[in-house]
Amino acid sequence: MDETVAEYIRRTVLKIPRDEIKTMLQKWGFLSETQLQTINFHQMKDNISQDVVQLCEENSASIKQAAVLDIIYNHSYPNKRIWSVYQMNKTEEETDFFDLTDFRKKFKRQLRSTLKNVTINFREYENNAIWIRIAWGTPYTKPNQYKTSYVVYHSQTPYAFISPSVLKSNLPLLCQALVVASNYQDIHEMELRGHSLNSLEDMVFKRYSQNFETYCPRPLQESTVARETGLRIVQENINEKERILRVNREAFGDGPQPKLEFAEYKLETMFTSDPKLEVLDKKEPFRCMVRFHSPHLLESLKSLAPAGMADAPLSPLLTCIPHKARNYFKIREKKGFFPGSFVSP
Repeated sequence: MDETVAEYIRRTVLKIPRDEIKTMLQKWGFLSETQLQTINFHQMKDNISQDVVQLCEENSASIKQAAVLDIIYNHSYPNKRIWSVYQMNKTEEETDFFDLTDFRKKFKRQLRSTLKNVTINFREYENNAIWIRIAWGTPYTKPNQYKTSYVVYHSQTPYAFISPSVLKSNLPLLCQALVVASNYQDIHEMELRGHSLNSLEDMVFKRYSQNFETYCPRPLQESTVARETGLRIVQENINEKERILRVNREAFGDGPQPKLEFAEYKLETMFTSDPKLEVLDKKEPFRCMVRFHSPHLLESLKSLAPAGMADAPLSPLLTCIPHKARNYFKIREKKGFFPGSFVSP
């Protein structure tokens, strides 16, 4: 077994939590159950990794087997990467029959027609999800197994989720291979990115809860304070709280929200002033950017109004994130309208 393959397997094993190493190696299937029984999974991870490498040497592991282990790890921990959503388009409306073998051949042929030194591996999972791992080289160097790109393509859909390599120059080659292999005409990046692959898929495929019509607000418990003298005020507070809950429910639904870590808004508008003042010699647009960060942004936004930290309803620019399946927005002035009216394309 090549030393670079041995080192790559060792590092991959070290990334896996110790309690899950055995399970992941069983999913890998490269080592027999008898070989796995010889490993002490309660020892230090470094020792476990060395034992795994030794068994892989006995089985003459290649970079192909090492890449499959890496795919299994990334499938188990997709949140370790950042994913961007891409949508493909075609002129014909009819759906082509999808053949995985044909897809693999076309993808490899297209990619290797422009770059010979590249490692490509596939693995099929549930929900017609095809995981593709690409390690990039150059015309003069071997593929770098530590700077990989990942694609999760759902067959029979126009959507692909791409986690690019740090080598950004290879992204157009990857997109072109994906378009050719899946029989589409072109591809473009949607304004949707994040770490939670499952949540991105939920938004794109509309799998999150939107059961607005089933909502029936339950009366809140009346406060014991001022029962006799402040009944009207208390009732107004109850009505307002019920209104906030109803409006919030209409905006976010009643189920858990897809997980996003950020949303970005870029504003571009003209600075207006009295022409007589001659404040601006050049009509340059005013630009600024607002970026929201949270471990779970949509749940945080959902909790603002009920907590009294924001008025209900929230701005549509915030509540539309899951419906429009995007978390990057550009806000511009409407042409022909008065200053202060904006549109987000």
